[in-house]
Amino acid sequence: MNHKMKRAVVLLSGGLDSATVLAIAADQGFECYALSFDYGQRALTELNAAKAVCASVGAKEHRVFSLDLAQFGGSALTDSTIDVPEGETEGVPITYVPARNTIFLSMALAWAEVLHADAIFIGVNAVDYSGYPDCRPEFIKAYEEMANLATRNGVTGEPFKIEIPLIDLTKAEIIQAGHRLGLDYALTVSCYQSDDEGRACGRCDSCRLRAKGFEDAGVPDPTRYIPV
Repeated sequence: MNHKMKRAVVLLSGGLDSATVLAIAADQGFECYALSFDYGQRALTELNAAKAVCASVGAKEHRVFSLDLAQFGGSALTDSTIDVPEGETEGVPITYVPARNTIFLSMALAWAEVLHADAIFIGVNAVDYSGYPDCRPEFIKAYEEMANLATRNGVTGEPFKIEIPLIDLTKAEIIQAGHRLGLDYALTVSCYQSDDEGRACGRCDSCRLRAKGFEDAGVPDPTRYIPV
């Protein structure tokens, strides 16, 4: 009997969370098509990390989509005149990129429709995260409903499922999950302002969450830091 291979488009930044999601999708038996973005972000070395993670995990294909969100700015990640905060902040942080996950999911949706994929995986998390509004489960649920109303696949009996396996996990639990799957976290880059070699600043919000996650998980932290 011919069984159709399950396919998934996996949004992959090259960071810790998205790399874990790729490993989870592969472990669940999906043929993985990874999608990364060159969107005008500060840390382009994360795209090198994404390529390395894809090779390590065994993604079927990896594409990098160019999309210049720096034209709009409004975020410390896309506007070089705005400093990346290195202390605790209140409310939605300035590292939030306006509509980023909405845009990324739309690109993933287009590719998923062409591939007749069964699912789109995204590494959003509502526990140890920076307070981004597009990382909440309410957003994902609403987007999934829209996706199945707006696509040929959705109206012809091939609905998409947006998978969010990390949504209720702490950073430590995410790291433990990837560690169990043999994911090499040394390949990943999480820092908002890493250098050209992919070394982390150790001071930004993402670095702090990552370091605490490894400590709480009891897993050795392989992060390379910029010498001080």
